[in-house]
Amino acid sequence: MNIAVVGLGIIGGSFCKAFKKYTNHHIIGMNRTLSTAQKALDTGAIDEIGAPETLGKADLIILTMYPQADVEFIEKNGNYIKKGALVTDASGIKKAICPQLKELAEKYGFVFAGSHPMAGKEKNGFDVSDADLYKNASYIITPCGADQKYIDILSELAKSIGFTTIKITTPEEHDRMIAFTSQLPHVLACSYVMSPCCPNHKGFSAGSYRDVSRVANINSKLWSELFLENKEPLTKELDILIGNITRIKDAIKNEDKETLTDLLEQGHQIKKALGE
Repeated sequence: MNIAVVGLGIIGGSFCKAFKKYTNHHIIGMNRTLSTAQKALDTGAIDEIGAPETLGKADLIILTMYPQADVEFIEKNGNYIKKGALVTDASGIKKAICPQLKELAEKYGFVFAGSHPMAGKEKNGFDVSDADLYKNASYIITPCGADQKYIDILSELAKSIGFTTIKITTPEEHDRMIAFTSQLPHVLACSYVMSPCCPNHKGFSAGSYRDVSRVANINSKLWSELFLENKEPLTKELDILIGNITRIKDAIKNEDKETLTDLLEQGHQIKKALGE
């Protein structure tokens, strides 16, 4: 296939490098900053630098920008996309943008199915992209009405570059689960390092500090958009987290060892039952 990747940060750049390493597809790279696209070409991550007019020869277009930037790109350039081409995104939220992209697909005659690679790093940009970023990762697809043959195309393509788990779901279920598995940990990590103790942690910290604080190294602009676009599921998870923390805090404050032990054991048993 001719595959156009729009946005050559860590996610888009990793897609390009993985396709070049593990497949024979022709890769077209597009990026707002031309120097990044040139670097991708010079390093062999893409076969050519794309422009809006180039979209017409793409069989598959992968949008890897911020969520609303994906929508705006198609609004501006949808007339260049050939009829019947498959367009997908890589956004961490789905309910807010999938209806918009599906509507644009109907307007311009292409097929849209949402997707989300569950992989990343704390750092961003093309320079930290990696051909093996998606090894053993999960790839989520939200069909949004697309025929099964297009879902099969995305599934097989994902497997070809290292994804081992393919999840098919709705935008609503995607956002509900991502609020818990991805967004909530980022909120927790940022809240955790805001403690006045944090600057003095060296010499007092080990694995626990590292594990909890790791994802506080955050792209604040991107994650603010993701949080706000997924406001309802995320605030529900925050209410649950705050409630659980409050129960533990009250047990400590009241020196209620029995309740405290029970609460901690609940967490232990849940984690143990998951076999993780």
